[in-house]
Amino acid sequence: MAPIVSDLAAVVVPGDMAHGDAADALLADFCHSLQGIGWRVGGLAQRRLPAEGGGKPRMQLVDLRTGQVFSISQHLGPLSRACSLDPGGVARASGVLRQALADRMQLVVTNRFGELESTGGGFAAEMAALADAGIPVLTVVAHRHLEAWRRFTGGMGDELPARLSALQAWFTLAAGRAAPAGAA
Repeated sequence: MAPIVSDLAAVVVPGDMAHGDAADALLADFCHSLQGIGWRVGGLAQRRLPAEGGGKPRMQLVDLRTGQVFSISQHLGPLSRACSLDPGGVARASGVLRQALADRMQLVVTNRFGELESTGGGFAAEMAALADAGIPVLTVVAHRHLEAWRRFTGGMGDELPARLSALQAWFTLAAGRAAPAGAA
């Protein structure tokens, strides 16, 4: 009997940003390697850049198909400890996920299942729509949001370690018999 795999999977990382940054790079590299062999992969990868003049790093989302960059952080000053996430930037970037659904991508990445998604906002609706359409969705979840992830997926979402072999194994099962778009 074949193992059961969910269309929703998250790379689970500890709460600190260094692990999240490593997971972001892993997901982006994984997606680019799949694209390189013909899979239709879309979505949003996250990257952090140092803030000019100090303070919290700037966060950006990058469209994996076009390279378009969306700023998702607000500059609140070098001494601010408040959440700098810009919900408006997240809303603008959500169009990438809706387009991935319309284009029937074979894998879609959403940068995070985080604070916004934990409360039903952010990319939660897009993630649910993609999974409902049978499109595999891969994201990153910090350990502190793991219980919310489990509620969101009804306990059926796959939880992966931040290892390339785990991503490959999950995608092989999630993609099923599908072939890369360029395969004959």
